[in-house]
Amino acid sequence: MEVFWFIPTHGDGKYLGTTIGARAVDFDYMSQIAKAADTLGYGGVLLPTGKSCEDPWIAASALISSTRNLKFLVAVRPGLMSPTIAARMASSFDRISGGRLLVNVVTGGDSVELAGEGLHLDHDARYDLTDEFLTVWRQALSGEQVDFEGDYVNVKAGKVLYPPVQKPYPPLYFGGSSDAGHRVAANHIDVYLSWGEPPAQVAEKIAVMRKLAAEQGRTIRFGIRLHVIVRETEEEAWAAADDLIRYLDDDTIAEAQRILSRFDSVGQRRMSELHGGSRDKLEISPNLWAGVGLVRGGAGTALVGDPQTVAARMLEYRELGIETFIMSGYPHLEEAYRLAELVFPLLPLANKQEKEQQRSYISPFGEMIANNELPTKKS
Repeated sequence: MEVFWFIPTHGDGKYLGTTIGARAVDFDYMSQIAKAADTLGYGGVLLPTGKSCEDPWIAASALISSTRNLKFLVAVRPGLMSPTIAARMASSFDRISGGRLLVNVVTGGDSVELAGEGLHLDHDARYDLTDEFLTVWRQALSGEQVDFEGDYVNVKAGKVLYPPVQKPYPPLYFGGSSDAGHRVAANHIDVYLSWGEPPAQVAEKIAVMRKLAAEQGRTIRFGIRLHVIVRETEEEAWAAADDLIRYLDDDTIAEAQRILSRFDSVGQRRMSELHGGSRDKLEISPNLWAGVGLVRGGAGTALVGDPQTVAARMLEYRELGIETFIMSGYPHLEEAYRLAELVFPLLPLANKQEKEQQRSYISPFGEMIANNELPTKKS
């Protein structure tokens, strides 16, 4: 399994829904998080997209030189960019970063925001557009000349002259929960993503996607997008969850839910249904807490617990077929350390042995005792 982290280009802080404890997300702070993720052993980072975020391509490009091994999961937006231009951007990023690009296909679920970007298609039409976009994108990055005429995309003699490092192209990630989204994923996607729903619901999605992909003669891998609140004890973790929403009042929650209710995204609707806009019962599955989704769109659930419990819940998802965990937590710099230091030792990470070997010669963990003795592990 592999674990990714998150670059919070739409804001960060100690508490949700307030300026109290808020933190400026400037380039220095993004660099701190990226460098921490790189050295702690995270396989990659996700950069969000939308009008509430810094542009993910610019932010990710700026972070290439701050990191060595970290991969960047960056969004392409069908209908907001040309597929051949998007293919050239992907190839350039992949080449300049030395093969460290992953591509997040985001069709979009807020018709109001999309109208502001100049896209005026209904839900299913946007996925038809996405299918055409990815057909051209994949052909172009595979080195083919593209002549394509669809209902939404029309390309004549399209070609990418500089090939990407990764063959045939950087892997495609995607998270559509609707029937239309499932069809796109089955046709094109390498890694299908789910937001952090209870395990039974995730298992249903995986079964559907495996069947649809097999019908196309394809196999796909699976990932999940979750927040995490991990502390040394269960009591500390649940107290931290309560503290995260301590400044949320009913009016703020109601306004957030009013905005999110306009989305035509099936995935967003499923997230909102987990808590129903109420804080009465936020633990919707053992150690799965829906409090983040009271005011945040997209991923709205967090794994909450001590290291052993969080690791056990992650391994439960792994047993269902989840290979990639895209995690985040507040504030993102501190929680990146907590997850890596407390939980990584309990997980069968793909790059675990390599990271341990890299660190073994640097220093012991902990401060020297009386400037003379090495610290030792106490049972």
